[in-house]
Amino acid sequence: MAKAEQPSYEEARDQLIEVVRTLEQGGTSLAESLALWERGEELAKICQTALEGARERLNRALGESDA
Repeated sequence: MAKAEQPSYEEARDQLIEVVRTLEQGGTSLAESLALWERGEELAKICQTALEGARERLNRALGESDA
């Protein structure tokens, strides 16, 4: 089975916001809460990786303009 396509930064951010809202509202079972938490961790990693990549590209671009 093929691995699902990874969401874009914006999609991951929006999904993460929804996960946090759901957890904050409460009313989910322990199993549901744990699954949401795990999904939130995955989404946060996607966002972090995208931001680090953008930071590296920006630093390279700034470094090239200084040369």
